[in-house]
Amino acid sequence: MAYNKVDQYDEKIMPELMHHYRETLSLLGEDPNREGLVKTPERMAKAMQYLTQGYEMDARAILASAKFKESVSEMILVKDIELYSMCEHHLLPFFGKAHIAYIPNGYITGLSKLARVVDVYARRLQVQERLTTQILDAIKETLQPLGVAVVIEASHLCMMMRGVQKQNSVTTTSAFWGEFERNETRSEFMKLISSRLH
Repeated sequence: MAYNKVDQYDEKIMPELMHHYRETLSLLGEDPNREGLVKTPERMAKAMQYLTQGYEMDARAILASAKFKESVSEMILVKDIELYSMCEHHLLPFFGKAHIAYIPNGYITGLSKLARVVDVYARRLQVQERLTTQILDAIKETLQPLGVAVVIEASHLCMMMRGVQKQNSVTTTSAFWGEFERNETRSEFMKLISSRLH
């Protein structure tokens, strides 16, 4: 499943996915044959393939496809990258923003590629903690920079719609490597994004 072909689905697994969604509707006490639900299993099968298409994408290949030799050695920061993912514990969405910075060590990448790396890992069944470190690791291993920083702030529907039902809670996770493990560099990064943090 290619990144830009979001309307294409694996037809081989569609019938089985649709069957299981029909069964789920029945087990929940619904009638999957009623007008409003007749096409729901198909829609769900397509939606879930779209929402988990990250398994078919390679973050390192995306970064490497726009890797350029450059002598820049100052911090590069892309903040407020929208992300939408699915909590692997309840299959409910969580959504928010990622802030990514790195300090080049001879190579830079296209700015849009950082946003695509977020999508690669967000479009999988996830926990926010792992999502944060996966993004950092992909950048670190592909660009071999002097340092990488990733901060994600997100709202989780599994906390908002069920369980503790806390509507205004925001979860913030962070991962730092290299130069960003130094207090001075990390503080500069946090200052640059602080106006966006809650």
